[in-house]
Amino acid sequence: MHVQVRLLHCDGGRRVVLVSARDGERFLGSALGEAGDAEEAEDRARARLLARLQNPGPAAAAPELSPSLPERVSASPTPSPVQERPAPLPTRTVAASEQEQPAPPPAAPAPAPPSPVEDPQDWSAELTHLDLQLRRLGWDREREAAYLQRCFGHPSRDRITVYADLIAYLQAIETLEPGCDPATAMVPLRRADLLEQCNLLLQQLGWDGSMGRSFLEKHLGVSSRQQLKDTDLLRFNMLLEEETLRATADGSAVIGLEA
Repeated sequence: MHVQVRLLHCDGGRRVVLVSARDGERFLGSALGEAGDAEEAEDRARARLLARLQNPGPAAAAPELSPSLPERVSASPTPSPVQERPAPLPTRTVAASEQEQPAPPPAAPAPAPPSPVEDPQDWSAELTHLDLQLRRLGWDREREAAYLQRCFGHPSRDRITVYADLIAYLQAIETLEPGCDPATAMVPLRRADLLEQCNLLLQQLGWDGSMGRSFLEKHLGVSSRQQLKDTDLLRFNMLLEEETLRATADGSAVIGLEA
């Protein structure tokens, strides 16, 4: 069994570590650990992963949290009863103060949501700023290549083809201290990795889309993961981790009682 450890987040006195396990090409599982230092966070993640592998939960297809569920429409709606026309009231003279006021104008339709902003074609400003940050760190091309290999699995920034990945890489570089070691520096949060981790946790819990969406609305106040920032998505994964641990502990307790 091969175990991989990644430092996902570093903010003040908070470290978040991801530990994943593979048996050859087969993915066995992963777990997150949070603590004041990286070693303790790694120990917690390893313990969670070991407990999960020893007590696997129910497997289900990973649900996608859609923004909203379509309303169910009845196939044969019940027609409303026909109202009888009331008899006309006798006419009378109406004073000016009693005259009917003009109806307010209809409300303007709500503006359509803005279309998503396309990625810029020119990345020269971001790349120039990246060069300045690398100079601040004292990194040469070799050190940057080592860091890129850890972040993206390749040693060249020319192979970064997604603008969001470039921004995540630049933001991570900006938080590093001069002279830090690229082999141990914090890697950027990548949304694709966070979503993959989220899907695995939902699958391990055996939750469908409605259960996952209810949990998301309860704890983070949104109905879709697309509304979350990367740091909020990481927090959501941590909450799901706690649920998997609770489910594992409850399952172990039931097995102990039955024995």
